[in-house]
Amino acid sequence: MPEAENKAPRVINKSGTLKMEDKVAETKQTRDIAGRKMDRRNRRDRVKADVAPKEFDELTIAVDRVSRTVAGGRRMRFKALVAIGNHKNKVGIGVAKGNDVTTAVAKATSKAKKSMVTFNMDGETICHETRTKVTGADVLMKPAAPGTGIIAGGTVRSIMGLTGVKNLISKSLGSTNKVNIAYAVIEGLRAQVPRSEWTGAKAGAKAPKAEKAVKAPKAEAKAETKAEKAEVKAAKAPAKKAEAKKPAAKKAPAKKATAKKETK
Repeated sequence: MPEAENKAPRVINKSGTLKMEDKVAETKQTRDIAGRKMDRRNRRDRVKADVAPKEFDELTIAVDRVSRTVAGGRRMRFKALVAIGNHKNKVGIGVAKGNDVTTAVAKATSKAKKSMVTFNMDGETICHETRTKVTGADVLMKPAAPGTGIIAGGTVRSIMGLTGVKNLISKSLGSTNKVNIAYAVIEGLRAQVPRSEWTGAKAGAKAPKAEKAVKAPKAEAKAETKAEKAEVKAAKAPAKKAEAKKPAAKKAPAKKATAKKETK
């Protein structure tokens, strides 16, 4: 009787679900039609799914409905603009069309992964000011001090949110087309040059060395010219003394001009 009481199901929750005790469930074996024991290690509820963190984050910036006129009428489709980034210095955008929104977003995401761009950063901002034009879009981006935040419009803010840039000042000066603005932002990030590779920094570092090398021959040339001038002066000095010793010749008095009387 005690064994039968242990195997009897009991009510676990208020909904009336009948469950066995853990001890009974461990000893119970499941068999197939042929009477063979079934392995329960591959049950779905016992297998833990490997949830790995995503390397890139995706963001759908815009979804538009577009149409194309064909012989039978208009064919409606959807166009999606998707941005993808790793919250560091990698970002990409993709534009694609599909018969439904899901297909368009999936295509755009795959295109964005193929067109990833790696750009240079200066801390949490961009390296220098840049202004890029793509068709009608004209985007101006400037670095900002820590604590400024991202001062930008919708499209630029969405793309910068997927990067490691935390401080930025931006202004769209041209078209309001989101696709063109997105491409202009990517071109501006691609054009970033680190401070160590700036032309001014290179010239400033090498200028003192070049000056030192040039100063030596210049000093020698100056010394030679001074010596030559001293020699010329020394040669001219006796001639000037001899001229000073000679008495000055008396000038003949000027003849008075006699006025001729005009005879009529």
